Amino acid sequence: MRVRNKTLTVWLALLGGSMGLHRFYLRGLGDWIGWLHPIAAAIGWMGVERVQQYGQDDQLSWVMIPFLGLSITAACLAGIVYALAEREKWNRWFNPTLDPQAAAGATNWLTIGALVFSLMFGTVAFMGSLAFGIQRYFEYQIEEAKKISQ
Repeated sequence: MRVRNKTLTVWLALLGGSMGLHRFYLRGLGDWIGWLHPIAAAIGWMGVERVQQYGQDDQLSWVMIPFLGLSITAACLAGIVYALAEREKWNRWFNPTLDPQAAAGATNWLTIGALVFSLMFGTVAFMGSLAFGIQRYFEYQIEEAKKISQ
């Protein structure tokens, strides 16, 4: 059984979390939740492509784009949870054959750095996707109300 390092996992969640890299590192390629990350990210990127192709008035794009933000947010949240896990808990979760005090579950400055960036990027991704989706929804509602009133 291979040892799973907490710091590496947090950095994978931050840098490649929307592709599920942290899940695949911890649980292998058979992790079905890990495969949801790249699917959601692909839907979001297709929404970005639709905005570039059809403009901001494309209704399907404002439904699709938040999937990318939510995928990034979920990965950053996982990174935060992993970074804040105690050494004993980390080793119990992912290194059950090792000593509870094994170094693989230790927190160091690289872990803290990834935690800070996860907080920052996760917040920006969540608030940005939420704001985009809600703004486009209300603009659509106003446009429809104008059509009805005429």
